[in-house]
Amino acid sequence: MELLRQEADPAEAGLDAKALDRLDRHFAHEVEEGRLPGFLVAVARGGRVAHLTAYGRRDVAAGLPVRSDTLWRIYSMTKPVTAVAALILMEEGRLSLDDPVGRHLPAFAEPRVYESGSGDGMRTRPAAGPLLVRHLMTHTAGLTFAFYHAHPVDALYREAGLDSSVAPGADLAGTVDVYAGLPLQFDPGTQWNYSVASNVLGRIIEVVSGQPLDTFFAERIFGPLGMTDAGFQVGDEQAERLAELYGETEAGGIEPIAGLPLRGRPRFLSGSGGMAASAHDMHRFMELLRRRGELDGVRLLTPETVDLMTRNHLPGGADLRAFGSRPAHDEPGNEGIGFGLGVSVVVDPSRTRAPSGLGTYGWTGVATTAFWVDPGRDLTVQFYTQVRPRSSHSVFPDLRRLVHEAVTG
Repeated sequence: MELLRQEADPAEAGLDAKALDRLDRHFAHEVEEGRLPGFLVAVARGGRVAHLTAYGRRDVAAGLPVRSDTLWRIYSMTKPVTAVAALILMEEGRLSLDDPVGRHLPAFAEPRVYESGSGDGMRTRPAAGPLLVRHLMTHTAGLTFAFYHAHPVDALYREAGLDSSVAPGADLAGTVDVYAGLPLQFDPGTQWNYSVASNVLGRIIEVVSGQPLDTFFAERIFGPLGMTDAGFQVGDEQAERLAELYGETEAGGIEPIAGLPLRGRPRFLSGSGGMAASAHDMHRFMELLRRRGELDGVRLLTPETVDLMTRNHLPGGADLRAFGSRPAHDEPGNEGIGFGLGVSVVVDPSRTRAPSGLGTYGWTGVATTAFWVDPGRDLTVQFYTQVRPRSSHSVFPDLRRLVHEAVTG
């Protein structure tokens, strides 16, 4: 176990201590009002942590405090890790962005695309072109989630028992085969739709590497980077540090809910959202990206590959709102935000919902966790709590605004 620690004075790092205090007081108020159980926030400049606050409870009923060594379900923040794993294989010449997915997963060799109708009356046609690995990494594959309730193909995912993105009783290989048996919503590369694509990418990593996804992550990413608590399961010695998961109630409060089955190795190794990690772990991962592929003498990726990962890949410099295909993506928070390989990328700061630097990249998790790297300001930020909201809320834009106010140089 390694602890994240404050390493620099805020003023020396170009941060306003009073503004950072406002940030802490803002989220402490959310805790005191019963909207969050607790939180951890860390802000670093030049790789040195200049602000670190742990506040509230990781387990409300037990009265256990949030600490710097608390473990968090990071859910979709797993996706950038899966992207890095795939990029490692690409640098080794074992995988390419332009590989047809069907080359590695034959079930995807002849994808079909939704044309019209629904249910038994649905009509499909052959896809106009192959589904490529790059489409998985940019969420332009035509795959979807069961919970959108916005398209007839979403309903097919629910009928297949994919409400939690995993086929009942199946492992990653079996679940991905179920995905392959369902039509795509659109021709690959023509629209953006956040989806189960990272699970398919995770299965490709398994096939290409010859290793289970958790083994590959541990040997090729977590071990070399010193991410000592990161993984798809929580051992006996870690269990006491794992934060409880809460859901938002109709009244705006929180109540305990079931989370990822992290005790014991899971049958389904989700490249989309299966990880738990500490703030120290994610600081190490962010540092790998901020330093363009190298950390403490360990190089996992070339600078050029990290640059490729963290630039916008949507056609014509489009943002998520313009290129998004579903009503779920037609929201102000997607304006000015493009998408790279497993991370969002700010393409137009003048149109973002909250202040953001050009080229800032990162991602979030459904339990209200977030990280981002701002290359222009040499700034990294991470935030954790464990609340699954009923709908979108203001935590992330508030966090971005408050951090922006704290940067003085």
